[in-house]
This record gives sequence, structure tokens and C-alpha cells, in this order.
Amino acid sequence: MNLIIFDNDLRSRFLPLVYTRPVCELRVGILTIREKWEKWLDAKASFITQDYLAEKYPIDIRKDNILINGTVLPSDRLCTLIRQMEMNEALLKDGELIAARLDDEQFENLINDRDIEELEAFDLMDTPFLKINQIWDLFRLNEEALKSDFELITTGRQSQPLSATNQVLGAENIFLEEGAKVEFSVLNATSGPIYIGKNAEIMEACSVRGGLALCESSVLKMGARIYGPTTIGPHSKVGGEVSNSILLGYSNKAHDGYLGNSILGEWCNLGAATNVSNLKNNYATVRLWSYNSERFEPTGLQFCGLIMGDHSKTAISTTFNTGTVVGVSANIFGAGFPRNFIPSFAWGGAQGFSTFQTEKAFDTMEKVMGRRGLIFEIPDRLIMLRIFEETAKFRVWEKEKNPPQND
Repeated sequence: MNLIIFDNDLRSRFLPLVYTRPVCELRVGILTIREKWEKWLDAKASFITQDYLAEKYPIDIRKDNILINGTVLPSDRLCTLIRQMEMNEALLKDGELIAARLDDEQFENLINDRDIEELEAFDLMDTPFLKINQIWDLFRLNEEALKSDFELITTGRQSQPLSATNQVLGAENIFLEEGAKVEFSVLNATSGPIYIGKNAEIMEACSVRGGLALCESSVLKMGARIYGPTTIGPHSKVGGEVSNSILLGYSNKAHDGYLGNSILGEWCNLGAATNVSNLKNNYATVRLWSYNSERFEPTGLQFCGLIMGDHSKTAISTTFNTGTVVGVSANIFGAGFPRNFIPSFAWGGAQGFSTFQTEKAFDTMEKVMGRRGLIFEIPDRLIMLRIFEETAKFRVWEKEKNPPQND
């Protein structure tokens, strides 16, 4: 089976997180959407995504191809139907393409916006599956996705033993991978599973109420307080208080401070005592910046905190208002609450912004990734240059005759 996962017109709803990745590379539950499909269908996936991402996320076209919508999460019934599809058949939900099986000729017609001939479509009206339609669906659906991933990953396998130094409720819902460490902590898995990935560690005096996914080589710092459903992606460090949030991976919130109903991209760092409001003082529903309409749009949510793109950072004691969106490679510091929408490559805070110039931003990226033994490669640099150009329209201060320069 040749699996190809595609972005569609909903992609812009997931900015700024998808400036740097296809939609299927977003993490919800324990796994990314791509990883879920690869496990469910026992296949390696390639991508249909934006042209500027294609070198890093290439496509592999063969004689027989299964296309999957990148906003869709697999379910048992849906996967059964996909396996049963004949050539040039499609599965739709409310007119939206969910999956299709195409030969190479039909596939070329699809990607070149030509008519697809003899494609027989079937409606998925009664087929249950999860689907993300808005960026906040990631944390809103995280509980269901985490439970599904936990069952997928752990069924038929034996957890590593949990140390007797811990206080535990719901031990049957706790799974430790090889090399995982948990000592002198309180784990309550009665309201959701707790998954501790390979070589991950929960340090002493942590309190965890599941569900929690602590992915490979990530760390909960001493005394951390975690309320589920929360996902901490691989190679991340988390301390303080966190509730119903997702860190995609390679990001740190290592110190005290509150993070709730939020999503952080990769290579983010929240300085000590950074705090995020996830509830308005008047208990009104939250409005969130939309890259699609380029204005603030209602979410219908009462709880919504921070959405932060890759490589963005905060200084110590930074505070964010309810429903704040931060772009890619922003550097935020200073007293007071900054605006609820901070563009990519912004440098500053409540007192105003200048532009984080690419030369200095790239130097930081190289250093940060180098600490994890990774290289900021040419494709990464080209992606960032494209993002810098594409998001210039949001950096309104650049329209001034003599815009301030960061130091």
C-alpha cells in the first residue's frame, strides 16, 4: 500500500503551526496524524503539501496509491473501508474528500487540477472517526485521541515496571516504555491513561492526573503539576502547571508558570514564570486570530490559551492574554500583556515590536537545534525565508519610514 497524505483547503486554519509542516505532522494524542495512519495501515506515508515544503516533505507516486485527508484521524471502521476500496474509488464526508484509491494516471490528473475520470464516490455518513477542522480541535480532541493511541500502542505489550516509590491510582492505565523513569511522584490514571515514552523521565514530586503522553526522551521537571489530557512531544522539558495542552516536540516550558488549553510548536521556549491566561475575566467565549480571514474570529470556546509557532521564545515573567496567537520565530519580552496576535519574526512585547532579522534568527535556530545534535539544514533555511516573506504583511511596523531594529 502506497500511502499519500494530503493537505486541503482547511490548511490555513492551522497556521501558524503548519507554516513549517504538513497538517498530518501535527501531534494529537500520543502520535502525529501521519504516525497514526502508518501504524493503522502498516504503510509508509509521503505528502501532498505546499510547494515550499515539498523538498523536506516529498511525495512518492506509484501505480497504486491510497490518498488520505491530513485532517482525519484513523478509526477501525474507516481503516476497514479504506482497505476494501477498489481502484479509482473515493470516500467522502459532507462533500469533502476523506480518502481515495487512484492509479498513477488519475493521480496526475488530481495534482494538476484536471478532471478525474470514472471516480466512484461513497458517503461516510455513518462511519465514526475524529477530524480536526480548527486549530483548537487539537487540544479539544486530545483526550479521545490519546485514549485511542494508548490502546493502539500498548495492546498486547508489557509495560516496564513502575517503581514502588510512587503513589499510583489506575495502574492498569499506565505504560512505561524501555528506559522510562518515574520516582517519588503521584500518578492518577483513573480519568485517562498515562503513557511514558522511551527514555522519558518524571522527576521527583510531580503530580499527574491523566491522560498524559510524555513522549520519547522528554522530562517532567521536579514538582510539575499536570492535568490531562496533555501531550508533551519528544525531547521536551516541562515544569510548573500545565492543563489540556500540547507541545509538538523539542520545546521547553521548564519552569514555574501556567499553560492551559494551549499548543506550542517545535523549538519553542517559555522563560521562567511565563503565564498564559486561558479564561477571560468576564467568562465570555474566546476570539482567536484567523490567518484565513486575517481578523479575530469566535471559537465558541470558554477556555483557550496560547497558540505558538515553531522557534518562538519568551523571556522570564512574560504574560499572555486569553486566546493569543504567536507566529514563527517570534521573540517576546518585557512587562505587560503583548497584543493577542504577534506576527512571525516579531521582536518585542507590550511596548512595541521590531523585526527579528533572518540572519540573527537563523543563528539562534542553528544553536538551539545543535544542542540536540540536529542541523539547521538548507531546506529548513529556505522554508524560514519563505515564511519571513509571506508574513511580512502582518509586521505593520515595517511600513514605517524608519522602523526600529532589534539588537
